Amino acid sequence: MEEEDESLEKLLKWAAEMGITDSTIQNPSRSRNCLGHSLTVSHFPEAGGRGLAAARDLTKGELILRVPKTALFTTECLLKSDQKLSLAVNRHLFLSPSQILIVCLLYEVGKGKSSRWYTYLMLLPRCYEILATFGPFEKQALQVDDAIWAAEKAVSKAESEWKQAIKLMEELKLKPQLLSFRAWLWASATVSSRTMHISWDEAGCLCPVGDLFNYAAPGEGEESIGIVDVEGWMPAPCLPKGDTTDVLDSEKFNDHLHRLTDGRFEEDVNSYCFYARNNYKRGKQVLLSYGTYTNLELLEHYGFLLNENPNDKVFISLEPGMYSCCSWPRESQYVDQDGKPSFALLSALRLWMTPANQRSLPTSKEEDALLLCAIDKIQDINTAMEPEEVLSDFGGEVCTFLENYDVQCRQTGAKLALSRKTKLSMQRWKLAIQWRLRYKKILADCISYCDYTVNCLPNDNVRTGRIK
Repeated sequence: MEEEDESLEKLLKWAAEMGITDSTIQNPSRSRNCLGHSLTVSHFPEAGGRGLAAARDLTKGELILRVPKTALFTTECLLKSDQKLSLAVNRHLFLSPSQILIVCLLYEVGKGKSSRWYTYLMLLPRCYEILATFGPFEKQALQVDDAIWAAEKAVSKAESEWKQAIKLMEELKLKPQLLSFRAWLWASATVSSRTMHISWDEAGCLCPVGDLFNYAAPGEGEESIGIVDVEGWMPAPCLPKGDTTDVLDSEKFNDHLHRLTDGRFEEDVNSYCFYARNNYKRGKQVLLSYGTYTNLELLEHYGFLLNENPNDKVFISLEPGMYSCCSWPRESQYVDQDGKPSFALLSALRLWMTPANQRSLPTSKEEDALLLCAIDKIQDINTAMEPEEVLSDFGGEVCTFLENYDVQCRQTGAKLALSRKTKLSMQRWKLAIQWRLRYKKILADCISYCDYTVNCLPNDNVRTGRIK
């Protein structure tokens, strides 16, 4: 912990030297710390971990952080400062902007302490839990076909992009460990989860200090803070990636234009500026909205999910014939996070009944809740448990996990001995269970809502089928 605090202190000092500031003064005097006037780094164990807190009372809409263009980690900046990198990239312009930024990130990491960005790069997370990092067991733990397909697609896409970029990385003579698919996944996850939108590069930019904000989902009825150019507020992962296989890409892109976000690059001050999305009392966590994401989208792009996500939805897979019977688009047929079915879904269900064999999943809500408790007990290093006790008490999916990852039941003080790789996999497995548990809760709430609605109808309407 002390080492992490020391690294953070170095980052804030480096950031101040780069001109990053939370002061509202246009040209503040340089200090040893870029924070302290509006924001301060703090820890929120139950709400995202390390994040930014209000250093004073903040008013909704006021400027709270400014990061100059020269401090942004962008492809443009890196190519201008490194001729070798620029010449190599120009020979591989068929790569996407995101692939090029990923290669640039790995190239800069390979420079070590000679990199201008070394202090910042050393504080980036060492591992991520986005869908592209999920192994076969963790993907199956999602249980829902659409979610499993999304994870498989994410892994396949990452592997394909790595193979396309490997020749460029070899030309740059990256170290062997930086050429690996594992390194590519790390850099890809960094770009996916931490970049912010800039108008001149579809890949976005890494924004030191600005990426310390934790996420807040925009709720219904929230309004933006008066910015006209909504597109300029989109985080980079919101933008289309050129994947023509998803028939809904155009609809998703149009929807993103209306999403609430709280930071943008402003040409007049040549800086990335962040604004308070609400009024905050001193000491309260200051949050940033990346956009309106479902939990599956958060897991795919950012590697986390929310227990209470006002933008979560459960999309119901209906028989192909149902879609030809109604004019409602598929993306409008869903169950909202509070269990209420959309009007389009209710209309479609009036025309067709879902077959019984599509109504069940391998485990129940109660079983998933118990399984999460089991994982917590296994992860708890302070709980001494015999291997046999773990297997006999919880069994089932826990046994499958332990067998798949060949967990060695060594006698180390009567505890299970878990390798670092197994612990990381267990965390991804836990996220998969948390996601499917929320999915099932929404479905259960939907059934309860429908039961309540039907029970509230006059008996005459129910008997004669006149349900309006």
